[in-house]
Amino acid sequence: MSEKTVFLTYEGLKERERELEYLKTEKRKEISEKIKVALGFGDLSENAEYDEAKNEQAEVELKIVKLEKMLKNAKIIDEEEISTDIVSVGIKVKILDIEMEEEEVYTLVGSEEADPMENKISDESPVGKAILGAKVNDVVTVSSPNGEYEIKILEISK
Repeated sequence: MSEKTVFLTYEGLKERERELEYLKTEKRKEISEKIKVALGFGDLSENAEYDEAKNEQAEVELKIVKLEKMLKNAKIIDEEEISTDIVSVGIKVKILDIEMEEEEVYTLVGSEEADPMENKISDESPVGKAILGAKVNDVVTVSSPNGEYEIKILEISK
């Protein structure tokens, strides 16, 4: 089974590399200390601190594996190579919701960097899928859980 490509900006890549380094060094040491302290409390069968530390350790190790896999399959979006002719990952898009007559500006990013609060939408979201590959003045149909609606691409920029 082939791994899914993860699109990341350069900043997104660096952020995930920093997080991975923190988890592998500082966080592992911190949890190791918690386990040592909890072991000092005696009977492990009734030791909530030990159970909690072991659970935290498992969560951190799972996150490390996930981050390593993501970074291994990452495709870095090079802003120099991005064309503003069509909508692609890494691009800013100004759209018009035709029915609501509302304009919105989004940055299309990979799913790992999506942040609706910053108007960063995933290429896998309903809007992201609909606008991917579109050009200025194209009208595309968005298929969302609430039904379909049309949006028009007003502007594409870096």
